[in-house]
Amino acid sequence: MKYRISFFSLLLALVLVPLAGQTTGKIAGTVVDKDTQEPLPGVNVFLEGMGIGAATDENGSFFILNVAPGTYTVIAQMIGYTELRMEGIKVSVNRTAYLKAELEPTVLEGQEVVVTASAISQKKDQTGTTKNISADQMDVLPVENIGEIIQMQAGVVEGHFRGGRNTEVSYMIDGLVVDEVVGGTGSTVDLEADAVQDLEVITGTFNAEYGRAMSGIVNQVTKSGSREFHGSVSGAVENYFTPHKDIFIGIDQPDINRNTDVKFQLSGPVWGDKITFFINSRLQDNQGHLNGIERFLVDDYSDFTSPDSLDWISEHNGSGNLVPMNVTQNQSLMGKLSFNLWKHFRWNLLYTRNNDIWRWYDHFYKYNPNGRPHSVRDAHMLAVQVNHMLSNALFYEFKFSQTYNYGGTYVYKDPMDARYVHDKYFNSYGPGFLTGGQSKDHSYRETRDATVKFDLNWQANPRHSLKAGYLGIHHDITNTWHQIRNKYYGTSNEFDLYEPIILPDSTIYADIYHVKPVEQSAYIQDKMEFDDMVINLGLRYDYFDPAATYPSQRRNPGNQQIFDNPDSMSHPVPADPKFQWSPRFGLAYQLGNAAVLHFSYGHFFQMPPFYALYQNHSLRVGPDDYSTVMGNPQVKAEKTVSYEIGLWQELSRGMGLEVSLFYRDIYDLLSTKIISTFNQIEYGLYTNKDYGNVRGLEVKYDFTRRPLAIFVNYTLQYTRGNADYPREAFDREGSQTDPVNRLIPLNWDQRNTFNATVSYERGRGGVSITGYYNSGMPYTYTPLGERLISRINLYPNNDYRPTRYTVDMTAHYALTLGSHFRLKFELLVRNLFDRLNEINVNGQTGRAYTAIIQDTDLAGHRSNFNTYEDRIHDPSAYSAPRSIKLSVGVEF
Repeated sequence: MKYRISFFSLLLALVLVPLAGQTTGKIAGTVVDKDTQEPLPGVNVFLEGMGIGAATDENGSFFILNVAPGTYTVIAQMIGYTELRMEGIKVSVNRTAYLKAELEPTVLEGQEVVVTASAISQKKDQTGTTKNISADQMDVLPVENIGEIIQMQAGVVEGHFRGGRNTEVSYMIDGLVVDEVVGGTGSTVDLEADAVQDLEVITGTFNAEYGRAMSGIVNQVTKSGSREFHGSVSGAVENYFTPHKDIFIGIDQPDINRNTDVKFQLSGPVWGDKITFFINSRLQDNQGHLNGIERFLVDDYSDFTSPDSLDWISEHNGSGNLVPMNVTQNQSLMGKLSFNLWKHFRWNLLYTRNNDIWRWYDHFYKYNPNGRPHSVRDAHMLAVQVNHMLSNALFYEFKFSQTYNYGGTYVYKDPMDARYVHDKYFNSYGPGFLTGGQSKDHSYRETRDATVKFDLNWQANPRHSLKAGYLGIHHDITNTWHQIRNKYYGTSNEFDLYEPIILPDSTIYADIYHVKPVEQSAYIQDKMEFDDMVINLGLRYDYFDPAATYPSQRRNPGNQQIFDNPDSMSHPVPADPKFQWSPRFGLAYQLGNAAVLHFSYGHFFQMPPFYALYQNHSLRVGPDDYSTVMGNPQVKAEKTVSYEIGLWQELSRGMGLEVSLFYRDIYDLLSTKIISTFNQIEYGLYTNKDYGNVRGLEVKYDFTRRPLAIFVNYTLQYTRGNADYPREAFDREGSQTDPVNRLIPLNWDQRNTFNATVSYERGRGGVSITGYYNSGMPYTYTPLGERLISRINLYPNNDYRPTRYTVDMTAHYALTLGSHFRLKFELLVRNLFDRLNEINVNGQTGRAYTAIIQDTDLAGHRSNFNTYEDRIHDPSAYSAPRSIKLSVGVEF
């Protein structure tokens, strides 16, 4: 393993801390005399058991900054008045909980009044669509990871936030960016849901402190230890229970597709409440529900080319056993040390690691499962986080992190491994399935990111909360892709001899680059808080240096052709740095005591995934038209202009309804233009020319009145654009298909998305049920060539797949063991009613597991072990069948 944390960098960060996305919130409000409604100055307001608080000013106003996410009891005390306890005050990251305390005059000491927080206190400053999910809420949902929780939020469809591409989301841990920047989707490191104290999901417009994203922000605030020891350990077993064994072969054999899950968590003090620790670990081995059959080994040779079955050659030396093919093995670890050695100065040391292996189902490899590749990840993150209160109205946060991410996809890690076999075995003619051979693509990538983040927060007065910050990221990316070749290719012995080799970057069979781009950004914003209105106004500056060159002559980029004219030859030109200014505005207006109207507007910029800048680093153009796509470090940032208006209304105590309307224009999306070389070879170059727009409606309903809780999310959305993915125009041109010259539904344009959760918690146990309804996403209907309609230029995504719905359930019950321990049983049922949801459909029928079979298809099928229908009976076209997971654990 090549992961190294720079000790010098870590030491430098610690030294700079005293000189130097937020993870805390704020509590603010006023205290008045209940009888006269006059403001009360000098009232002592504090958080019970936390040792932090404030005194009201001459206007009765107070604020308590830098409060960690959680639920608190706030106490207001003043001589001559009854003590007021305000319970259930929820603080979320980057949000303000507003309180109005009314104290009753009294002549008796020791009296107190207890009230609970009003719902509007949590919504008054919401200028955009933001969802904060607490650890307690996550515990009752029938989900097992952060990704599933994100998918439940209104506006999120299969990883697409409000209709954007799935590369337009930024992921953070404690405000530190952890995006996977080369592919552009997901994060380099992942946390378990049990390790997250507060999950902030922003699907609407967001403040200037957030950048590097156009569609959404996901910020995970980690848990910390406390002065008391707490812990848990559990083990779980999961199996599939379905009658659809004709579709999912081997699903009735529980020893094959058994999934196991082991969790461990421990937190507590190292030195009282001065130094605490938190540890979370999880080990999963999921054998999945999709199996293949090991009929063939990779070095079996078959030949079904002859029309006479007596001439067929069919070696099949496999065991014939079932082999799980959608396997995931995941290990995760998070450790956190929290230091509170001084009253106003605290810092954390955080370490995370993910070690994963993924093997996905490929129907093409059904009878030769050992020939398919797999993917691996080994990701680490080490972070230092410092929080320093300079005064009751001023504090800063300084954060430094280093991440390392190794990711690879291959059959064997060593491309020269002697177990690679000759390409002559890679054959599917006749049966339609591989009867031997292996994947010969071999890729891996190492990414090292050093991130520095500084945020300064100043409550200038009760009306203005100012915030400014800086973010710097230094990337160090090594990308390696090879197509494994035969050493004897091109010789007279190439069919008989084989030795794997890899060719250098100067060929079209390799793409190797080492780049060090730099990102920097700064922002300033003012949160103006008035009695009935909150305004967020901010400005952000982003800078990106690709630290690369591009060829001066795109028609001869790699100088593969030699000309006397220097203008026809290429030389490297330094790529231009890119920068953008992004204004942000948000307003929330309180309507009475039970409603808040909000409006927001903003410009959002994001650099495309880095593969689009650096791909085909050697600048070699292949010999065939439309076979080469080249990166372009001159691509600029993609841009979104977003508008949103919404209303939240408290319908009754514990019941709220929120409705939001939004519209987004998306400019300069990553695309591909076509360039012709001097010898008339057409190739693609990444550029910015695609466009899209989205409009939609989101409805969120929640009801909480113990022991019952109900959460409902609904999204109505229209997503239009001229391309689903950056290469679409290039691929259509290469296949001689007419270009898309109008806006069409994008392939994630799911019109209606709905989910509802009902949770019942009482005493030692509880049950939660979540139902999902998705109206279906587009697919491209392709008529048979014999039909007249096939002569019409049909645009992509011209029809919709069938509706999908499913129900998940979780239940738990705990037994008390002594005074400190609990034995906890948990049950998780996915797809409770065993619904066969169609994910992928045939382009001619619009349904899964079907096709229009013609006589010519049957005549071309030659096999001694399967029928033509086997080709179209792909079980991965359906969602997973019903599974039941039982967990037993001990908590203390």
